Amino acid sequence: MINVNVFSEEKSWSKKLKNKSLFFKKVCKALPKKYQFSNKKVSLSLLLSNNKNIKRLNKNFRNRNKSTDILSFPSSKKIKISKNTYLGDIIISYEYLDKPKSQDLKLFKEKVIKLFIHGFLHLLGFDHKKNNDYYKMLREEDVLYKSIRSKLN
Repeated sequence: MINVNVFSEEKSWSKKLKNKSLFFKKVCKALPKKYQFSNKKVSLSLLLSNNKNIKRLNKNFRNRNKSTDILSFPSSKKIKISKNTYLGDIIISYEYLDKPKSQDLKLFKEKVIKLFIHGFLHLLGFDHKKNNDYYKMLREEDVLYKSIRSKLN
C-alpha cells in the first residue's frame, strides 16, 4: 500500500484538483500490482508547488538555476522495499502543467498523472541519463500510465 502525503504551497492547484490527497490516492490504487506493494507500508511526500519555489530547490539541491516541471529526491540511492519504506519526495510545478491555460481539466489531470509517474519511478531508482535507461524508463512510464488510465476512466 502506498501512502502519498500531499502538501501544497501554490493556491492555483486547488482550482484544478479539489481533493488533492484523494486524487493521488486513487492514482496509486490504479498502479499495476507490482507497484502496489501489498502487505507493506510504502510512503512518499508530494509537494504541489510553483516555478519560483521549484527553481529555488533546483538551485539549492541540483545547482541548476532554473525552474523545471518536476524534482524527485529519493530517500536513498538503492531502494529496497521492506515492511516500512519511505521512498522520498516529489515536487511538481503548477505553471508547467497549466499550459495552455485553455486546456480542459481532463488534459490537466492526465499531465499531472504522467508527471507523478515520472517522479515515482525516479524514487524507485529509474533514471534517464543514458539512452538505454531513458527508453527503459519511458516504457515503464507508458505501462503505468495505461494501467492508471484504464482504471480511472
